[in-house]
Amino acid sequence: MEDSKLVIKPGASRLLTRISRSLPPEGIPAYLVGGFVRDALLGRDTADIDIAVPDALATAPGVAKALGGTAFVLDKDTGAARVVLLDKAWQIDFTSLQGDIEDDLARRDFTVNAMAIPLGDGAAIAAAAVIDPYGGRQDLERQLIRAVGEAVFRDDAARLLRAVRLAAELDFGIESGTEALMKRDAHYIAGVAGERVREELLRLLARPGAGARLACLDELGLLTALVPELGPARGVTQPKVHVWDVLEHSIQTGAAVEFVLRENAWEYAGDDILNEIPWSAEISAHFDREVSPGGTRRALLKLAALLHDVAKPQTRRIDADGRARFLGHPQQGAAAAAAIMERLRFSQREINLVELLVKYHLRPLQMSHEVLPTRRAIYRYFRDTGEAGIDLLYLCLADHLATRARGLDAAQWRAHTAMTAYVLAKYREEENIIAPPKLIDGHDIMQEFGLEPGPAVGELLEALREAQAAGEVTTREAGLAYLRRIRGRH
Repeated sequence: MEDSKLVIKPGASRLLTRISRSLPPEGIPAYLVGGFVRDALLGRDTADIDIAVPDALATAPGVAKALGGTAFVLDKDTGAARVVLLDKAWQIDFTSLQGDIEDDLARRDFTVNAMAIPLGDGAAIAAAAVIDPYGGRQDLERQLIRAVGEAVFRDDAARLLRAVRLAAELDFGIESGTEALMKRDAHYIAGVAGERVREELLRLLARPGAGARLACLDELGLLTALVPELGPARGVTQPKVHVWDVLEHSIQTGAAVEFVLRENAWEYAGDDILNEIPWSAEISAHFDREVSPGGTRRALLKLAALLHDVAKPQTRRIDADGRARFLGHPQQGAAAAAAIMERLRFSQREINLVELLVKYHLRPLQMSHEVLPTRRAIYRYFRDTGEAGIDLLYLCLADHLATRARGLDAAQWRAHTAMTAYVLAKYREEENIIAPPKLIDGHDIMQEFGLEPGPAVGELLEALREAQAAGEVTTREAGLAYLRRIRGRH
């Protein structure tokens, strides 16, 4: 890859000129490094600038002042700082050089990240020679992620996940020697701080093709090193309707989630299957929303898909007919998923969502049998599943596909997608089903029936809400009459 292919966009070029001119007048060695150089060589847009200087902690505040931004320390021990501009359009990270630039690049992770360019005015940067001691440009041409040295993963085990994530983001392969190192060092991932794992995992799951990347993590030994609870699922057989064992089914459910969310093709189903699934701009926007910074509903649905059957091994029983049963696995799986995510430092909102998805992943198909669900059933479904209600409908579709794959029964699939479309339509069209207006409060019930505060009052309120959702009660008077009938039956 020739230096002439270095692409620095005008906005970045102007900013780099300002940064260069904000350095001390006597001048200090300063280099653009890492991802910025890689992306410039690939012609990719980036809002992150990485700069190596002798003393990042001393340099960053002066640059921040000159640019009207804010500087703060990222890591005092290694000497790393960040400058964020007022408009937050750019993030400028400063690292402290370890020796000269060649020494610094020798300590980096992958060859495509171990390149540097002397910092100067924008025009000068574009024409500068790239410092590339490890063949990073050649690996960009070959579309390969290759480790700089054999100790890169032992030096920082988070790089194990980063290799797979970077390959996903760039659509690159991982060089065979690097794969061998990753298999050798996979067990070190267990010692990485949960916050770093969460960040890498969510960035990986955000990319289309995450199903294949989950399979890659498993082949490298990283998946069960990261989530040991998945280990017992390998080789656990399921009823004949299932194509795969529990672990492979879980991985394929992640791939099927991408298919039903229209992110990626899936080798086991085509457009005829996809076109049956209800979709709209509104639903797409729903899955694009962040639950917590960095964690979208799309990414978290893929994580829930991976974990939805995590408790099947310990709940597996063989009934009198010789059929495997997994009674209680959704409830036990929800608790296990929550514990896994707590360990990996996911936010409480993220944990709550995935816990609901795992706990109720069978619930959509339990709303009705052979007929469309009633208004009462739809009310109970959204009452119990809360913010996960829409997401669950799509997880259930993906679970269905990953159970049968090419053996999908067309009639059953049409019935499943029709039920999904019906529930979504009722959710959008009839708000009263999901959240009926308040006709009577707890004080009214206590006064009407001479009750003291307690569970009985709550039970009557819930019975009234169900009746409203079912369309049986629409006024206060009718509500009181309905509750009198209920009280009379007890």
